Amino acid sequence: MATHSPFFKATRISVAVAICLASNAWAQQNPTEITITDKLPARVSGFADVSAQELPFSTAVIDNATLRDIGAQRVTDALRLDASVTDSYNSPAYWDILSVRGFTLDNRYNYRREGLPISAETMIPMDNKERIELLKGTSGIQAGTSSPGGLVNYVVKRAPTDAEQKIRNVTLSYGQGKNLLTAADLGGRFGETAEFGYRFNVAHEELNSYIRDTNGQRDLVALAMDWRMKPGTVIDFEFEQSRREQIGVNGYSLLGGVLPAPVDPRVNLTRQPWSLPGVFNAMTGSVRLRQELDAGWRWTTQYGAQRLKTDDRLTYGFGCSGIGDYSQYCANGSFDLYDFRSENERRMTDALQSEVAGRLTIGDLQHDLIFGFSRQRQLDRMPPLQSYNYTSTGSVFTPFTSSPSPLFITPNTNRSEYSTEISIKDRVQLSEGTAIWAGLRNVSYNRSSVQNEHPDPSLGYPDLYPNNKQFSGSINVPWVGVSTQYGGLITYASHGHGVEQFVTPNTASYGPNAGTQLGIGRSRQTEIGLRSIPMQSRIEWNAAIFDISRPYAHDIYDAVNNFSTRYIDGTQTHQGIDLGASWRLSQWKLSTQTQWLNTKITGVQQSPDTVGTTPLNVPKFVLRGMAEYRYSSLPGLRTGLRVSHEGQRNVTEDGAIQLPAWTTFDATAHYDTKVNNVASTWTLGIDNLADKRYWRESPKQFGHYYLYPGAPRTIRATVQFRL
Repeated sequence: MATHSPFFKATRISVAVAICLASNAWAQQNPTEITITDKLPARVSGFADVSAQELPFSTAVIDNATLRDIGAQRVTDALRLDASVTDSYNSPAYWDILSVRGFTLDNRYNYRREGLPISAETMIPMDNKERIELLKGTSGIQAGTSSPGGLVNYVVKRAPTDAEQKIRNVTLSYGQGKNLLTAADLGGRFGETAEFGYRFNVAHEELNSYIRDTNGQRDLVALAMDWRMKPGTVIDFEFEQSRREQIGVNGYSLLGGVLPAPVDPRVNLTRQPWSLPGVFNAMTGSVRLRQELDAGWRWTTQYGAQRLKTDDRLTYGFGCSGIGDYSQYCANGSFDLYDFRSENERRMTDALQSEVAGRLTIGDLQHDLIFGFSRQRQLDRMPPLQSYNYTSTGSVFTPFTSSPSPLFITPNTNRSEYSTEISIKDRVQLSEGTAIWAGLRNVSYNRSSVQNEHPDPSLGYPDLYPNNKQFSGSINVPWVGVSTQYGGLITYASHGHGVEQFVTPNTASYGPNAGTQLGIGRSRQTEIGLRSIPMQSRIEWNAAIFDISRPYAHDIYDAVNNFSTRYIDGTQTHQGIDLGASWRLSQWKLSTQTQWLNTKITGVQQSPDTVGTTPLNVPKFVLRGMAEYRYSSLPGLRTGLRVSHEGQRNVTEDGAIQLPAWTTFDATAHYDTKVNNVASTWTLGIDNLADKRYWRESPKQFGHYYLYPGAPRTIRATVQFRL
């Protein structure tokens, strides 16, 4: 195991102090149900105070109450409630990788925190998050560079707005295997006029998941404060420091071109006595100034910074060298075992964003305008060399042992990226219920990569180092939409562009091209939708059809030089339908979401046999559903049942092997009561109620077909005291 840093001890002390503070407040506070409100707009939309129901595109918001109900500790747990979101090479002990509308989100570009760009190439804690916002579709309206599919924004917990509100929450949780969580959430206001507010979160969790031999631990300390300097002027800041270390989990694979039967998901296939945990350290924070101007205008300026340090380690299986096939395991279940280590990876993100928003009347038309400027820097500073070494042969059927091979001989690649964005967004109110939306974002970029020189070319690496790549230029990203309200319904249509950065993965399987920049591409989305207006009936529903296209990225293996090359060639198009509905009646609450996808690949020159095929690991049909019942005979008790279904998906390019559809059920029970006059919520959850064994997803990464089993039946129990 890795050496524990002093931060671990400091965090545990902070937990104890926070719980003591909360316990002291136990006897002083009258137990009340506190709702924390954040008056800042949902930043994922980019349209100030406009409600999600009015926007001419699809969004989803997972609030804190829902996050707490489902015990979400990762964004994967939260967004899987939405039918447009599925897994995409989502290892249980690694950072989240998600697919939205069939496109894999880019962890470097498709994530925001408080509306500012961050890198999601780390483990992001959920304990201090108020909600998660998801913008579906091409995200160029809000992000200068991002993959199509969607944009995720984390909103942190803030101080209460009411001077009388006090937050003293303590949470204890057991589950998802044998994980043990202790967390505290404290908040309030102070000062002569309650001009200062604070929100403090601290958590420690012992990780002992349902997968054997994956023990670890994680810690979080987070603080958010605000200062109401004078009427109309507010400055706030927030930061979080987190650390997580855990033994990694390797995927399974095809066996000689055959899809094996689902396996026991509790087995850590490649765990060895010498395996080291991956370690993820993160410091992230932001400061923001909000100034109310004359005539209802507002000026907002933010600066955000993120510093990540990662020891990326995994003992993993890759290919069958006996027959020269590195795309899958051998037919007899054997595979090549590798020792991968990339120590002290550094990722740095800085972003400055300033916006002026207000309303103008020009002629007879009302314009809601937002002018924006942003400057962003992303730096990846990798160790000069990584360990990517064959150790021995393993097996999926029988236990095996091997020896470590920490030979740091594979070059790493450093990246530097700078961008400047100028944007304008306008909502023109044509009538009381009809509006035209338009936006334009100019993106100037300068991106470069350089691969470290190999110290010993005699080891078989091509003499092509260092491999420098640089791209610079500017591009305009337009967006337009229209919406109209009539008879309790909102109809809308929109069309927008996005800019995507293509980069070769930084692994030795790509030889001298590993980690290098490939340039940019333009994506496009058209969406037409219809939704009901909330609160006009007990039934709310929405429907949307969309068409998204992007340049197609694929790999071709060079058997002579034994490495793959990534090409940007052809077009990948996803056409789909989103449907959703929710219904409340008496004690019942029912909701469902579905997504149908029709995907295709066209115009490929390098490998024309892929033309007309379906992208891998993309289910054609997804359904999520939930039913909840509140018991009038026992106030405070509610029970729920969730269903999740994902349809067939291609494992191989020709579609000869497909992953079967699967369906799981999760059950929950929540009881709100008082203990010694203290409000509390008790939760019992059972995931995968039927203990179904199935293959959850089948991504192809680095030229290899992976299979990840779904989690077994797991039980979690949580209690939160509101002191």
